[in-house]
Amino acid sequence: MDKTIAKNQGVDAMNIINDFDAELVINSPGRINLIGEHTDYNNGFVMPTAVEKSIKFYLKRNDTPSSCFINSLSFNTSFEHDIKNPILDGPEWTRYIVGVIEEIKKLGHTVQGFDCLMTSNLPMGAGISSSAALECGLATGLNELFDLGLSKLEIVKLSQRAEHNYVGTLCGIMDQYASVMSKDGYILKLDCRSIEHEFIPFDIAPYTLLLLNTNVEHSLASSEYNTRRDECARGVAVLRKKFPEIESLRDATLEHIEACKDDMSITLYNRCTYIVEENLRVEEAGNALKKGDLEKFGQLMYESHEGLQHKYKVSCPELDFLTDFSKNHQDILGCRMMGGGFGGCTINLIHQDAMEDYIARATKAYKEKFNIDLTAFTTTPANGTTIL
Repeated sequence: MDKTIAKNQGVDAMNIINDFDAELVINSPGRINLIGEHTDYNNGFVMPTAVEKSIKFYLKRNDTPSSCFINSLSFNTSFEHDIKNPILDGPEWTRYIVGVIEEIKKLGHTVQGFDCLMTSNLPMGAGISSSAALECGLATGLNELFDLGLSKLEIVKLSQRAEHNYVGTLCGIMDQYASVMSKDGYILKLDCRSIEHEFIPFDIAPYTLLLLNTNVEHSLASSEYNTRRDECARGVAVLRKKFPEIESLRDATLEHIEACKDDMSITLYNRCTYIVEENLRVEEAGNALKKGDLEKFGQLMYESHEGLQHKYKVSCPELDFLTDFSKNHQDILGCRMMGGGFGGCTINLIHQDAMEDYIARATKAYKEKFNIDLTAFTTTPANGTTIL
């Protein structure tokens, strides 16, 4: 590949793509999660779906044993990689790529030299999992390009391991699963213990999903994610002293936690309580959607945010402001922070006729409060990673 293309900022991306002559094009979406936050790494329930915004991968073999060139047109950056001699401590975005290739190699598969162009309309730091889209899209592309025979679930799991082992974020399986397995027009209700799901039709007209991006990402996001996972494990250790049958917080009830309250710090008590309550909320939310009870669903969204704000403590002032602001508008049935926390988006269940006016009001109020511009976009459930 002509490596000067990474520097040609004035060249139209489509011309570069056309000249590239890809063998294969992959569309790998981001995801939203309607409810069920931080429950996935506790073997709980989540309710995500893929969205229309995505990363596209243009791939071709380059007839070398191990040389790769990856170019992100959207971010004007590139990365050269030798499959036989991987660089494990490069910029963070390259570690997702290296991680996927290394995890494929660990499964006994052979990947040879390839070139890749990427374009993206996924907003970074918005909590819609651009990292999972990157991992799963590349894994799907290499699986197809080199006829590796990997199943969708194998792609999900190796992508999760790539994030654990090469980026250092001990994520649950939700992001990768939603990015690969989602279906247009449906929400996934995923059991993160059995790794089984059901599709729930998502017919919410005249309401729609509105994401408001705070455009902040506080420095606590990465470190506190792993801290929360550790706190949950410590809570399980306390519970097991009285209830040895409990293997994760998925097995715990509120009665179990109350019985062990005196043996826990207030922090561990709150973390465990939140996870058990959130799992119950996902179950209720699934039933509400099936019945078309959007008011109940919206109420559960608000309850979820309250738990994330006060018990799990992964919210931030910007997310709390937008959630509180939504409560004064009758055309919004529910709102909550979405994603790992400390920034990103709120997800709002709003009547479509009120959306334009609400975005204007929220944008003005947010700017006055934080002097930050708000970004808004609507979304609907979309298909998971696909070969175009």
